[in-house]
Amino acid sequence: MQPPSRRTILTLGLLLTTGTPLAACTSGPGDAPGTPARDPRRPDPDEPVRLRAVAATDLLLAGYDALLPQAPQLQALRTEVAQHRAALQPTTTTPPTTPTAPAGTAPTTLAALATLERRTAQSRLADLGAASPQLARLLASVSTAGVLHAVALGDPAPSAAPSTTSTPAPGEPAAPFQDALSAEHAAIYGYGVVGARLPDDQKRTDARTALAAHQSHRDAWQRLLTAAGATPAAAAPGYQLPFPVTDAPTATRLAAHLETSLTTVYADLVAAVPAPQRPLAADALRESALRAHHWGATPTPFPGFPNTPTPPPTPTP
Repeated sequence: MQPPSRRTILTLGLLLTTGTPLAACTSGPGDAPGTPARDPRRPDPDEPVRLRAVAATDLLLAGYDALLPQAPQLQALRTEVAQHRAALQPTTTTPPTTPTAPAGTAPTTLAALATLERRTAQSRLADLGAASPQLARLLASVSTAGVLHAVALGDPAPSAAPSTTSTPAPGEPAAPFQDALSAEHAAIYGYGVVGARLPDDQKRTDARTALAAHQSHRDAWQRLLTAAGATPAAAAPGYQLPFPVTDAPTATRLAAHLETSLTTVYADLVAAVPAPQRPLAADALRESALRAHHWGATPTPFPGFPNTPTPPPTPTP
């Protein structure tokens, strides 16, 4: 298994046992937080993928620049897109390239920019199989950020479309799939607490919908592991919450916390699994990021990349 740069120990704020934590890697100036620094003296095997990603990002930047004079509120999103470009920049011995006039036509309306963000986000996933594990993780994160940008610009949130995935070949490590399953067990427990503290209104309905989605992911990981000849991890008898949940505001905060933490689980999973299974992990990353946004989580330019290491969890007594 290719180890992620900052291995999530299923830090949902719920305490359970998983794999051994790995040391955080150092980021280079052109990388997302937590990615290993690239050596500019070595050829970059990801350069073709990076160049395609940068070209698509340049078109987005052109669209933002065209609309900024009449819509200055776009500056925050434009800044994130520029951060994406810097992280996707190929490694070379020469100075990084500067944005150039893109070949495509830049959007001239907010609606067109939202559509471009959504289409660009989808196109980034097409290169998941051709990228190295760490670049695949970054592409999935940047794609997710693009979907969130599209939503912020008025594009309707995409519905969850189930992905198909192959069963792990005999001999492939099951640990990353077990980690994802254990994370879903913890999220299901957490949403049980969330639903119990919300009034019987739309928020409780949304919590039920999220719970059903996590149960579906749990069932999918169990089937995948069973088909691969592994015994799926069982849910723990109980989990310790990261903070007291006593009312609707703290329940909403817990839901946002659960989904934000799951984005890290699934970003790590993109880097940990073989290429045919990366789209499934990337879709789960996007779904959790959209739910985190719905529950009021603070957006970040790189969903799934934690800013600081989190302490390893422990089982409840």
